Amino acid sequence: MYKRGDFHLHSNASDGRLPPRELVNLAKTQGLDIISITDHDTVSGLEEAISQSSTIGIKVIPGIELSTLYNGTSVHVLGYFNNIDDIHTEFKAFLKDMGNYRIKRAKKIIYNLYKFFNIKLNYEDVLKSAHGIVARPHIAKAIIDAGYNYSFDYIFSNFIGENSPAYVPNKKLTTEEGISILKSMKAVTVLAHPVLIKKLNIEDVIKLPFDGIEAIYPANTDEDTFKFIDYANKYNKIISAGSDFHGLDEKDSKHGHYPGVVYLEEDRIELFLNKLNSMSK
Repeated sequence: MYKRGDFHLHSNASDGRLPPRELVNLAKTQGLDIISITDHDTVSGLEEAISQSSTIGIKVIPGIELSTLYNGTSVHVLGYFNNIDDIHTEFKAFLKDMGNYRIKRAKKIIYNLYKFFNIKLNYEDVLKSAHGIVARPHIAKAIIDAGYNYSFDYIFSNFIGENSPAYVPNKKLTTEEGISILKSMKAVTVLAHPVLIKKLNIEDVIKLPFDGIEAIYPANTDEDTFKFIDYANKYNKIISAGSDFHGLDEKDSKHGHYPGVVYLEEDRIELFLNKLNSMSK
């Protein structure tokens, strides 16, 4: 049975640094037995990851991190598929449309950065480094690469966060719509990093029809983890764990956690897989 699982990893198919193949290799060297690639609003890296996993003896669960809105606030929904073939063609087309909007959004953010903060970036360079799916971490990295002496956290807090005049909201589903779409494809749905949700009553969010909660997460205190596990028990939801690895420097960003820095243990992995298998019956 699998002993260590990390169910929240990002490749360069969205805003991670490593190609899917290299990410799978890194997870293996970190002592993980089972992982999920959960790129933001895209499934384009899954085939490469699954192909590589079969050659090195690690299991990859096809996944996604879907951007949604609940009462006007960003909530991320992790979706896990029993089989890559369960992902509908129509859903892939929808994700492509979202990706096109991300490109327009990035262009507007870059314009705003110059307008409001006199930070000048080359849009084409940002897009090239993002491999087509551009997100705010790519813009933050571009600011640093352009020679501006700021950390990732400072950039997010002061220049491209939701309270900044340069910020442009992403096009998002409601959280209920996102859960429903994923469930229509037999996916297990998990609330991503609840500890990062500050503007909502977290119990109200947890009560939504998620199958599980990412109760084990690097930004948690011990108290946070116990609280989310208690919520999972209270509302009969499975528990997940994820490092949210993107490949950035750990000292610079909350997205710098290495694969396996937190993980799901054997008994909870079995519950996770049982839930996944039950969805396809």
